[in-house]
Amino acid sequence: MASASLCPNTNGLPLPIVGYEGNGTVGYFAATNRIEWAGDAGIAASLEDMIAYEQYLDRSLSDSDSPYATTSKQQHFRCGIPASYGHGLARSQRAGKTAISHGGALRGFRHERLHIPSERLSTVVLLNYEAPPNVFTDHILEKMLRYNEPKPKSITAAPELTGDFLDPETQLYLEIKAGDAVGVKAGTLSMNYGPGTTGATLKLTSETTAESSGTKLRLDGDILHVERTDDNRTIRANRIQPPVDAAATLAASANAVGSYRCEEADSTFTVSGEDGVLHGSFDGFLGRGPVWLMRHLGENVWALGNPRSLDSTPPGDWTVVFKREKNGKIVKGCTVGCWLARKLEYTTL
Repeated sequence: MASASLCPNTNGLPLPIVGYEGNGTVGYFAATNRIEWAGDAGIAASLEDMIAYEQYLDRSLSDSDSPYATTSKQQHFRCGIPASYGHGLARSQRAGKTAISHGGALRGFRHERLHIPSERLSTVVLLNYEAPPNVFTDHILEKMLRYNEPKPKSITAAPELTGDFLDPETQLYLEIKAGDAVGVKAGTLSMNYGPGTTGATLKLTSETTAESSGTKLRLDGDILHVERTDDNRTIRANRIQPPVDAAATLAASANAVGSYRCEEADSTFTVSGEDGVLHGSFDGFLGRGPVWLMRHLGENVWALGNPRSLDSTPPGDWTVVFKREKNGKIVKGCTVGCWLARKLEYTTL
C-alpha cells in the first residue's frame, strides 16, 4: 500500500480528490468536511492500495492464526444466534455466496470492500459521491459469478401495510413505503428504521408480509411485527394514526414550543414555530446545531429531519415523541432518538 497515508484532517484529503454530494435533481456540488479522525479512520488509500490489501487478506486466510482468519470467523450473540457483524467485519450472503465485507463513508465519499473466500474473489468500490456502493458491488459480483437475483413476486402490498409505526421499546418510528429504496421495483417494500435516508428493500411474500436477508415483517391489524436478525431483535411496532387534516397537526403542536433539557446528553432541545409548523435545534457540549424542520407523523410523534451529520451515513430523521399531562394540553417533556442515540429523555424547562 505504497501511497496510503494517515490523513486525520478530512478537510485536507490528498488533492486533487474532491467528494461530491447532491443528486441528479438538485445537481452535484463539492462536499466540505470539517472533522478530524484518529487511528484507522484517518487513512486515505488509492484503488491500487486497496487491491494490494485484498491480496494480502486473501493470502492470510491460509494461516489460521492470522488476524484476518481469526476476526473473519462467524461471530455469535451471547444467546448463540449467528451475528452479521463482529470485530469490524460484516458477514452476509451476496450473489448466493458468504461474503466478508466492510464499508465506509464520509461527506461526499462512499466505499465498500468485499471478499468471498470460497471463490477467492474480492471487489473494491470507491466513490466520490454519495451513492450506495453495495449496488455497484452486487452488480459486479452477479456478473462475475453468473448469478441471477430471483425476481420479486408479482404481489401488491395491502394499502394498510404502508405507513408509519412506533417501536415502543426504542421510541423510534418505522416507515414502510411501497417499492424499493428508489421506488422503482414492483413486489418490494422500503423500510426506513436504521441509519440513513434511503431505507432498506424487502421483497413481498404476501400482501401483508415481506422479507430480506436480515429482516422479516408481518402486519397484524395495526401491529407491525419485525424480526431483525442483524440486531437480534423482535419489534412489535404500533401504527401511528396520521393526522386527518391541518387542524389535527395544529392541535398536536399546541404547547410544544419551548425548551427541553436532557442531563444525560448535556443537551438542550429547543422547539420553535407556529401554526402547526415546528422546528427543532440542539445546544450542548459539542456546540449549537442547526435548526431542522419537524414533520408531524401523527398523534404525539414528530420526525425531525437530519440529512447531514459529522460522519456518514447521517441519522436521517430523529423521532420526537411529546409527553403530555393527562388533560392532554400541557407538554411535560419529550423523548428524542435516532438509531445510534436512542430514547433520550428531555424534560420541560
